[in-house]
Amino acid sequence: MINDTLALDSAARDGESLRQPLPLIGDISANGRAGGMFKSICQRVRRCNKKNLEPTIELAVEIAREGREGRRIGTLFTFGDADAVLARSRPLILDPLAGHTQQARQITDPNLRGTIKELAQLDGAFVVSDQGIVVSACRYLDAAASNVALPYGMASRHLAGASISQVTDAVAIVVSESSMVRVFDDGKLVAEIIPELWLMDHYNVQMSQPYQEERVGDLAVLTAKA
Repeated sequence: MINDTLALDSAARDGESLRQPLPLIGDISANGRAGGMFKSICQRVRRCNKKNLEPTIELAVEIAREGREGRRIGTLFTFGDADAVLARSRPLILDPLAGHTQQARQITDPNLRGTIKELAQLDGAFVVSDQGIVVSACRYLDAAASNVALPYGMASRHLAGASISQVTDAVAIVVSESSMVRVFDDGKLVAEIIPELWLMDHYNVQMSQPYQEERVGDLAVLTAKA
């Protein structure tokens, strides 16, 4: 176990030195598709405001890559149908984003993105509206969908994301502590994002076939085919 951990840490350090910047929105993927790496996800989910969904996914990938204070962290974003998500959740603590202007809570704002990376160390979900406004942070999702079936090994955060995506029209984006990013829609796993390709050698991909794969640098996106 110790040797395995050291091997993973070594691979992570090697990945740090080889890491390439995220393929930003509008970039062309390795498959030659214009529109950014997350275009395939946007086409797969029911609710896609490309202008705001892709920056939300990008932020999740940044959190998966960077962690915080030298450790990996997990978190959860919901995108869209914010009122329904709020109705099916409750605050874990006093909302740290309450009282701030909508402009200051735009998902594309660099200052807010830094704040979210800090808040991601706390428990709870971030609720993002279709307009790209982070309406709340540190929310406990009360949704429980009885017929959600998850691949073996996914824990409570994935269950919460899958469930809220089934009982509302929101898309759930889950960052696991293993640095994987998974996207749920209508209770189903529709995409997996692997921020560092060396992770593919150590963690099983949970996506069911058939799916399409896109790669740019050391990032891969697996999207379920409809």
